[in-house]
Amino acid sequence: MPSFDIVSEIDMHEVTNAVDQAKRELGNRWDFKNVEADIELDDNGITISAEQEFQLEQLMDMLRMAFAKRNIDARAINEDGESKAGKLVKQHLKLRQGIETDQARKIVKMIKDAKLKVQAAIQGDKVRVTGKKRDDLQEVIAMLKDSELELPLQYNNFRD
Repeated sequence: MPSFDIVSEIDMHEVTNAVDQAKRELGNRWDFKNVEADIELDDNGITISAEQEFQLEQLMDMLRMAFAKRNIDARAINEDGESKAGKLVKQHLKLRQGIETDQARKIVKMIKDAKLKVQAAIQGDKVRVTGKKRDDLQEVIAMLKDSELELPLQYNNFRD
């Protein structure tokens, strides 16, 4: 039976490249000359810091542009909230990896509500969809691409 997996993954190498690209742009911008601002990538996510709130917004826009140039979905960034430390305003951004259980249930419910002849099963941080016909699986992919889910989805491990 044909099947495929629905996953939500990001290429960490491309994320590293995007952060480096945003840092280079930060060094070249005239409105950030003599301003203490930084973009840092660590195991927990990305931390951006600047002296003022509007500069933080500009850093966020620079980061989103770098992600777009690297074909990384901006929905993979989850804002944790900002904190003020000394004279700097910091914001931590988490990177979404995998499909959370409640999101996976929502995806399975959407597939079942579409009344297609496929089965969807949650397997850890991914959803496996199986069906008798390849066309049914392609309809599921088209339906999920049209839906307004707030996380980026990829479709891999397609087996015939």
